[in-house]
Amino acid sequence: MSPAGDALLVLVSPGEDGLGDTATGMVSLGRRAAARLGLPWAVAVIADGGDPELPGAALEALGAHGVPRVVSVRAGRPLGDFPEARAAALAEAGRALGARLVLMAHDSAGASLAPRVAAALGGAVLTECIAVEPGEGGVRVSRRALGDRLAETLLWDRARPLVLTVHPGCLSPVPPARPARGRSAVEVVDVRVPDRAFRARVVERIPPDPRTVDVSEAEVIFCAGKGFDRESFERFRELAGLLNASLGVTRPVYDLGWAGFERMIGQTGKTVAPRLYVGVGISGSMHHVGGIRDARRIVCLNIDPKAPMFGASDEGFVADLREVIPLLLERVRARTAGGGAP
Repeated sequence: MSPAGDALLVLVSPGEDGLGDTATGMVSLGRRAAARLGLPWAVAVIADGGDPELPGAALEALGAHGVPRVVSVRAGRPLGDFPEARAAALAEAGRALGARLVLMAHDSAGASLAPRVAAALGGAVLTECIAVEPGEGGVRVSRRALGDRLAETLLWDRARPLVLTVHPGCLSPVPPARPARGRSAVEVVDVRVPDRAFRARVVERIPPDPRTVDVSEAEVIFCAGKGFDRESFERFRELAGLLNASLGVTRPVYDLGWAGFERMIGQTGKTVAPRLYVGVGISGSMHHVGGIRDARRIVCLNIDPKAPMFGASDEGFVADLREVIPLLLERVRARTAGGGAP
């Protein structure tokens, strides 16, 4: 990479045990995008404590994904929860490396960093993107719009740097089929961050309430279908709340008035991409399945072993929900009342 040429930079945050699902998905996306666009690429990691060394497990994982270079961005002092400082460090590293395209996940950190990095680089920012591919006269970038109901495609002409946040629903944590051999080359980039960047700090992060969070952003969803009666449904609602899961419903349940439209999942409702989706009493119409196809793991329970929902699930159980839900609720109530983890 050189300041004179285009390059793609992917920001990840590896852990002590290797790459998490989000980091793995970002690395996979970066590798594919770089190949399609014909760009040199690297993974950037902010060395928070000033130590440029990365955990061995993380380096091995990055090497297995074929990452050619890992850039450890070091500012000489901990950047901690100072968004302006982290953005300034990443932007300076991006300029030094000649990065024209910067990718980061659309999580709390990415949503905060992306506009700041783009402003520092004198470029543009696009959020919640779902695809990056070559196009006539530039690079085509697709993103979700209007509450995930539409997808818009824009053309980037590469005239100025572009910072993208990537929608979690399009990230795949699946490792490469043919892992590369050897570790990635590690390069330390020392940057200077002005003192003024440390004036504002994040003092608290409040996790979203699963009862009110938009189901399209939920990590875990318990969804109820037409197999429920009202009593079982209210028990299921309580079970979801005790397990910190978001409640979802199918159209028949919405039509009964038991939940609002904002809880309805399917092609005519909300399209979701949770880490775990549990569907109970759901037959599995194509309209509903189309709205959950991006879920990482789908588990279902239905009394009918021939229900189409089983074909769309990673794991399924044949049982009567009117018998199972009360037993589950009793067990979870006992665990939570005793102070134990659900």
